[in-house]
Amino acid sequence: MFEPEGGAGRPAPPPERPATAVYALTPAGARLGRALARELGADLFVTRRLEPDHPGATAFDALVPFVGTVFAAYRRHVFVAAAGIVVRAVAAHLRGKGGDPAVVALDQRGRFAVSLVSGHLGGANALAREVAAITAGTAVVTTATDTEDLPALDVLAAERGLAIADLGAVMAVNIALLAGDPVQVLDPDDRLGLRGAPGAPEPWPGHFVHLPEPGAWRPGLPGVRVTERAVAAGGGELVLHPPCLAVGLGCRRGASADEIVAAVEGTLAGAGLSPLALLGLASIGLKRDEAGLLEAAARLGKAILFYETGDLKDIAVPNPSARVQRETGVPGVCEAAAMKLAGTKDLLVQKTRCGNVTVAVALAG
Repeated sequence: MFEPEGGAGRPAPPPERPATAVYALTPAGARLGRALARELGADLFVTRRLEPDHPGATAFDALVPFVGTVFAAYRRHVFVAAAGIVVRAVAAHLRGKGGDPAVVALDQRGRFAVSLVSGHLGGANALAREVAAITAGTAVVTTATDTEDLPALDVLAAERGLAIADLGAVMAVNIALLAGDPVQVLDPDDRLGLRGAPGAPEPWPGHFVHLPEPGAWRPGLPGVRVTERAVAAGGGELVLHPPCLAVGLGCRRGASADEIVAAVEGTLAGAGLSPLALLGLASIGLKRDEAGLLEAAARLGKAILFYETGDLKDIAVPNPSARVQRETGVPGVCEAAAMKLAGTKDLLVQKTRCGNVTVAVALAG
């Protein structure tokens, strides 16, 4: 199972820095910034001349070069400053809507909290509303779906843990929604929540056409597809992947991370499954010291669970091995681990041998 950090013989991880940075340039702005930093659990940065009045704050000499040194360290940035100054301070550090942090500009009286950058995925719209609630001001949000009271599908996906296959496809679906065109949706388990609760009215009636099965999909029309499958999306198709693929792993002693990663990716590709739908990895406790497994999990960006023999020995696997039974006490490591992690008795992909690695895949509900 997961081993707790900071356990016996293992130093506790250092405390994380606050997720939010607050910057202030004027005396009134610094007073407001101090109150915001307290409410948001944020770090406060003030100009050098204001430092004596704000012990505990970090001083800077010039805003634009200073922002370059800390911008990537925070997920949210609140500037008590004019929007133009903020734009100049952050412009050189923006990389794309999929990874940029939230940026909000706030006047020194707290009247208007303006969502400037990464309104949806970065959370700037929500941050602007949070700041406005603290200052009794007004959140200024200009993203089109918000102003039209339409769902932001990238936000819905993030909230529900769905990976976006192509971030650029969000725009095509949003344009269709804003034009009033119905958007087809293939989401059998309603993971996006577009149908609403049973017995309740649909949240956005008239905007979405819910399809009963994949054969009803109309290529070329805007739509949203939620699937664990790797899909060659057509124009206007937003593909979302739920975290539902449980991968069980077995390996010979000393198997490299390169070989394990290649085995996982190759097995998923061979079965037509998307790596973006990966839930996690699992193996047997006897393998918890395998450096290759640990590094492979880190490179795949997923946790790996190590189940004890007693957790796996009674799971009926489709491909039992007498040799594996003798060596580990379970009839099959990768298949049993995949089914245990997924909480199912079935496999999408049975044991697949890839050199020194065995891989199995199960679908979690």
